[in-house]
Amino acid sequence: MKLIERYILRRTSLMFLGTLLPLLGIVWTTQALTNVNLVTDSGQSMLAFLKLATLILPSVIPIILPFAYVIGVAQTLTAMNSDSELTVLNAAGSSRMMIIRPVMYLGIALSLISFAVDNFVEPYSRVAVRHMVATAHADMLSSVIQENAFRKVTDGLYVQVTRRKGGGVLEGLFVADTRDPKVEYVYYAREGAIDEKTSALVMNDGEVHRKLPNGDVSVIKFDSYAFDLADLTERAGEATIRAKDRDLWFLLNPDPEDEQVKRNPGAFPAELHRRCTEWTLPILFGLVALVASVDARSHREARVHPMVSALLVALAIRWAIFYAGSAAESSRLAIPFMYLIPIAVAALAIRQLSRHKSLELPASWRTRLVDLRDRLTTRLPGRSGAAPTSNGPQP
Repeated sequence: MKLIERYILRRTSLMFLGTLLPLLGIVWTTQALTNVNLVTDSGQSMLAFLKLATLILPSVIPIILPFAYVIGVAQTLTAMNSDSELTVLNAAGSSRMMIIRPVMYLGIALSLISFAVDNFVEPYSRVAVRHMVATAHADMLSSVIQENAFRKVTDGLYVQVTRRKGGGVLEGLFVADTRDPKVEYVYYAREGAIDEKTSALVMNDGEVHRKLPNGDVSVIKFDSYAFDLADLTERAGEATIRAKDRDLWFLLNPDPEDEQVKRNPGAFPAELHRRCTEWTLPILFGLVALVASVDARSHREARVHPMVSALLVALAIRWAIFYAGSAAESSRLAIPFMYLIPIAVAALAIRQLSRHKSLELPASWRTRLVDLRDRLTTRLPGRSGAAPTSNGPQP
């Protein structure tokens, strides 16, 4: 690799990392904060929250990485153009491939990283997250020890505890059970505790109110009553593993007896083809950024900033691939479009680069934008009706 190519590769890599890390931090923080209530409500430690937040990270990287790359490439080449470095390279007779090669080297490396994360790291992390969430929901003891707050254990079942005493004793128990539409139960108890062996809420010195659909209410007092939670904890502790959570080998040969395969069979081939196409996004976005900003331009030339143009095209490509992937879950006819879109974009970008054409608006659009800018400028305060001046002597 030549000196100038190493220089471009270094600048592009630094700009890419400078863009990736803040974006990754923002998105990761947003995703992690959505699980704060789950961790705190289930009584988990800070270490558990950090583990959960770390496991979320691999699912964020493949989404952010291509956009950070297109910003890094476009911004680097735009800065080189502003510093007249691209002009000097052209004047020295350097080939455009000296600029394209280091950019594409980085794009290929990032595509391989995206493929590895999407197919091997992310499925493991997503399964681990689902198991952590399921375990937190299954921890019924931590669900009922929140003092002076109604807690929704499941649909139709709510629990409130007045105070938690030592030894796991719960004081002032209130349980509302409306899961059965034919009858409603309301339990009051002076105190109780969770029996971890039988997964039952044992209530002492209380009463249960039973209300029928016709409005009749019966009240039964009890010295001790065991409210069975075993079924709830078992169902809450089961993590649902979907197509996005499966590894590559399962997607290549799905188990026909798997519950999710039976429930949503189209999601598994759609996910497989998604992973076979979306890993190429860094390469595609790198080509788009090159088309938008590889040529030297005059500073006086009226044009949209190359980074804005490249980002808009990248968003359109990402949306088209995402739409095709979503449609493939319900119709196999959409699967070919998942491959046609990146192939067409790559072919068009290579054609533009080979013909030394850039990504820009049509001439008629540019003319209208310049006219609009001129009209807005003349209407600014202090410029209305101002006549053009000349540098020559006045009569």
